[in-house]
Amino acid sequence: MEPFTRLTAVAAPMPKPNINTDDIYPGPLASAVGRLRPRDFMVRGKMGPNAFAALRWDDALQPRPDFILNRPPYDRAQILVTGPNFGCGSSREMAVWCLEEIGVRCLIGSSFGDIFFNNCFKNGVLPVRLPPAEVEDLLALASDPATAELTVDLEARTIVGADGKVRAFEIADYYREMLLQGLNEIAATRARLDLIEAFEGAYHDQRPWLPA
Repeated sequence: MEPFTRLTAVAAPMPKPNINTDDIYPGPLASAVGRLRPRDFMVRGKMGPNAFAALRWDDALQPRPDFILNRPPYDRAQILVTGPNFGCGSSREMAVWCLEEIGVRCLIGSSFGDIFFNNCFKNGVLPVRLPPAEVEDLLALASDPATAELTVDLEARTIVGADGKVRAFEIADYYREMLLQGLNEIAATRARLDLIEAFEGAYHDQRPWLPA
């Protein structure tokens, strides 16, 4: 995974509450991408076009001009400022995969679906929880193209917008280190292999009757 340290990018506002994983990665019958490009529908690296497909494209796979990610400068957004409970619904990890494939590296909201939230960390996307009032402030900034750029600093655990206000956020140390180093969970485990082997050795030394 690509390390996440500090990101300055356009943020797109998505204030609607309860945007679920089926909205983010719609099934084949709900998506023109799934109907017209069935061979690519479930292929990693080709899932980006299905991100928000039911909202993003018409039945001929032409971009809908009223959808936020089809309008400049939001067509190059790497940050989404979301309404509450973003990513609720089914557990499909493809919802995170397709966001990552269209360049989204950070999500900012007051709450997220639990499974979706954890899947973000496993795929190099940073989900940030902030109090609702702070999210509303960032939605207001993002809604104006002139102030839509945000800086998310994972090392400092801060978000700074055009208003100059520094907003601090919390993140578990384990997930923070994974993102900073660009590690998935397998790589993060292997990075601790010496500690794991030392623990196992000490455990068996104290219990010699156990099979090695």
